Amino acid sequence: MSWKNLGLSAVGVFIAGCLAFSPTARAADPAPLPKPVELTVGYQKVGHLAPVVMIADTLKALGVELKTVEFARYADARTALLAGSLDMATVGPADLAISLAQGATDMVGIMGVGSSPKYVIGRKGVTLDSWNDLKGKKVAIAPGSAVWFQFAATLTEKGIPYNSFQAVNIQGGGANFDQALQRGEVDAIVTWEPFESIPVMEGYGYFAKNLEYSQSKSVGSELGMLVANRKAMAEKRPAMERFVWSYLQVQKSLADSPEAFAKAYASLTGLDPKLAAEASKVIELGSVVTPDQIKRQAKAFNELGVIPKDVSGEIDKYWDASFVKQAQAQ
Repeated sequence: MSWKNLGLSAVGVFIAGCLAFSPTARAADPAPLPKPVELTVGYQKVGHLAPVVMIADTLKALGVELKTVEFARYADARTALLAGSLDMATVGPADLAISLAQGATDMVGIMGVGSSPKYVIGRKGVTLDSWNDLKGKKVAIAPGSAVWFQFAATLTEKGIPYNSFQAVNIQGGGANFDQALQRGEVDAIVTWEPFESIPVMEGYGYFAKNLEYSQSKSVGSELGMLVANRKAMAEKRPAMERFVWSYLQVQKSLADSPEAFAKAYASLTGLDPKLAAEASKVIELGSVVTPDQIKRQAKAFNELGVIPKDVSGEIDKYWDASFVKQAQAQ
């Protein structure tokens, strides 16, 4: 799969040019593998994961045949990774603790992918000036999702009873949340970009800035992380090392150029370029996830009864920071 086929050719040319004229970057390129290796990676079509679908050509030159598989939710990618259908995947930070609590030990955390502030999105005409204004409201959530973990953790830390509002479970992609808000079926939504910005840009929703939920001690502002299947990692580590190196190269280029990031965001998600430019402004590419943060999540959500056992003491065994360290050292 190439940038051109994904409609990302302009961004790809920009980034390739930056790397081509950087002597340091070119000198640090990993050597091609002696024989091609296929790497299957699960991802979600969200802007901050644009590097996943922008590195196929670079990887091919390094002897890695990248096969990408799109998933609507992190949870679905987690299931496929644990089943062995994927070599690597992008999932929510809580997914490592969830997997371990369920007795699944084939997931290894590698790095985070981005962060952003998170606000409840209110329907136009509905007052949401404080957390107490949620009382009696219909709030759309994606149960078990990364954003739901952020939201639930914040409510707990602020002492807001979860039963003080009516949680409306919505399945599927983020567009379903926007449709429910636009039709007036719910008063607010807890979702992810670009589906947070769409209601705001189209005038039927707004950012409830006083209901910010990305700063809880147990979860934080992360947008997900990259993980590997343990068995595949043992067999395909050199290919994974080249994937991480390539991903970080493109991630840095996008982080350094808001224009390039906005174009990549629009190309990947299909959003109007103006909307993509606005949505991309709130995202910071790069890792904020650490094993200590995941430990806090594991402990907190066991105490809340979300996961059946406290696995915070096991996290270090299932986190491998060496991929990033090696990539940064090259």
